[in-house]
Amino acid sequence: MLNTTRSKLIISFLSVSLLVGTVSLIVGGQMLYQSVLSETRNRVRQDLNVARLIYDNRVKDIKFSLEMTGVSSDCRPAMAAGDSSALNALLVQVTEQIGLDFAGVIGPDGRILCRIGQCAGPSRRLEGGNSVAELALERRQAVAGTVVLDSATLQAENPELARRATIRPLPIQQPRGIPLVEETAGLAIAAAVPIFQGGSLLGAIYGGTLLNRDQSIVDKIGDTVFKNEVYNGHNLGTATIFFRNLRVSTNVLNEEKQRAIGTYASSEVTQRVLIEGKKWTDRAFVVSDWYITAYEPITDIFNQRVGMLYVGVLEARYSDVRRNAFWVFAGITLAGMVLAIGLGWYLASRIMRPVNQLIQASIEISRGNFSPDIGQICKSDIGLLQKKFLKMTHALQEREQRHKEERESSLLQSEKQASVGKLAAGVAHEINNPLTAVLTFTHLILRRKDLAGEVRKDLETIARQTERVRKIVKGLLDFSRQTRINPEPINLNRLLRDCVRLMQNQALIRGIALEFDREENLPVLLLDRSQFQSVIINMVINALDAMEPGGKIHIESRGAKSGDADGVEVIVRDTGTGIRPEDMEHLFDPFFTTKEVGKGTGLGLAVSAGIIERHGGTISVQSEVGEGATFIIWLPLEPDGLCCPLDCVAA
Repeated sequence: MLNTTRSKLIISFLSVSLLVGTVSLIVGGQMLYQSVLSETRNRVRQDLNVARLIYDNRVKDIKFSLEMTGVSSDCRPAMAAGDSSALNALLVQVTEQIGLDFAGVIGPDGRILCRIGQCAGPSRRLEGGNSVAELALERRQAVAGTVVLDSATLQAENPELARRATIRPLPIQQPRGIPLVEETAGLAIAAAVPIFQGGSLLGAIYGGTLLNRDQSIVDKIGDTVFKNEVYNGHNLGTATIFFRNLRVSTNVLNEEKQRAIGTYASSEVTQRVLIEGKKWTDRAFVVSDWYITAYEPITDIFNQRVGMLYVGVLEARYSDVRRNAFWVFAGITLAGMVLAIGLGWYLASRIMRPVNQLIQASIEISRGNFSPDIGQICKSDIGLLQKKFLKMTHALQEREQRHKEERESSLLQSEKQASVGKLAAGVAHEINNPLTAVLTFTHLILRRKDLAGEVRKDLETIARQTERVRKIVKGLLDFSRQTRINPEPINLNRLLRDCVRLMQNQALIRGIALEFDREENLPVLLLDRSQFQSVIINMVINALDAMEPGGKIHIESRGAKSGDADGVEVIVRDTGTGIRPEDMEHLFDPFFTTKEVGKGTGLGLAVSAGIIERHGGTISVQSEVGEGATFIIWLPLEPDGLCCPLDCVAA
């Protein structure tokens, strides 16, 4: 079944479809995934820029609010007078406006004039070393940015901030070699604005927000950038603020659907972002799932890397896009395969219909029908095959007709020869006995001495004519194949040379040259010497009769093949008048002759052909009128499987 042309065509279409589909599936799916991944990375980079903008805007808002408070009409008089109540009212107002976790006013000597929280009230010095306030006094200009507040500072500002800042790390993506140590310091964004009056420094207002466990920034990023979109129960977009490599503010959820506060960033991210200070944009494992992420370092007011800002998009969504694309491509491939099978079947049927008709026509021809129906001639290459097939059938018809005519002619000839042979054999037997008696008594009478001259002359005429009739009877017996051959090992060249010697004088008398050209070392043949010699002599005599003085007879012997059989050729060529085309087909018929009446019986060539056939050979003739004739005799080396080695012949 698989060896049929239809099956091969269908398999070819299917293979091409499968190959193209598979390549498209792999390459197209990968290109789509890479394109989506690249687009997602670009988007995540942009999202990180937006997150950074939200982060920086929060810092700017704090700084701007403190600056507005510092230039208000109530601030400078209250600071100059050391009115803590008035200053506290201002701090409470600004804290409520922008949501500060800590705020305070310090004098030029670092003494606390006022602050909010549980530790509110004046103090001799700024406990805990609030770095942003000290830096503003030192630089005598506004300072804003990220700061790290140790536990003592937070405790001094508000013990509640110290408790909120304390985070116990979770053993999720814990860096190797680093123990789980409770984090007590806090990451904050803060600002401090110096207050001047008449060129004199009155002090500074400071304030800020503790980022530990504060979700306002990450939630604003999630709302602004990702619209709080959820995919399969997970936030599609996430944001995180790291203190060093520890999550202190995030909307990433753990397996219990709680914010993953206290979990670590991966060691690769920590190394690249926090230590090397470079951005990271790649897929990363975040707490419990894979995300397309972007990280960048967070530097404090002293330009030291103290944390990281992160945004990420859930990879599962794009994996599902790739998976869906894979199944779409797979469906297209499957549809292409089904289409290929259908198309292959249809095309195979279209292509194979004329081919099948040709096959059926071939079967019809093998059964003897040389006019089969091959259908309509196609316009494609199959049409050329159909035309060639028709030419072949016409040629077969012509050959079959020719063979039929030849067979009929051969059968007719065989029947005629058989009839003539039977008739000749019967006549020869009936005539031979009385003819012998006539000839015998004629010779006995001729022995008498008392015969008159005229009577003797008549008797001699009777004897000659009787001898001629006897020869005719012998020819009839030979033609009727009553004479058996007696083969013996013969050196063909020697036999031909003997024939030439026998006929040499007769040729010289007629003024005709008789030549013999032989091929040396011809193999020995099994021949009836007498009968084969009569064949050569008969052909020489016929050639002599067909030529005028000055002609030439050439006899040649050579090795030759007939088909696959090895043999020897004897060629008798003359320069006589040639043979007319209409006489060629009757040349070997019995009693056919072109000689005058009384000069030939028409049995010579017929008898010669029979002798050659009985030796397993063939005889043919080539001639043109006025150009002479060439008789070619071919004899096999091993007639009927018999052979005779050279060493069986005496020298």
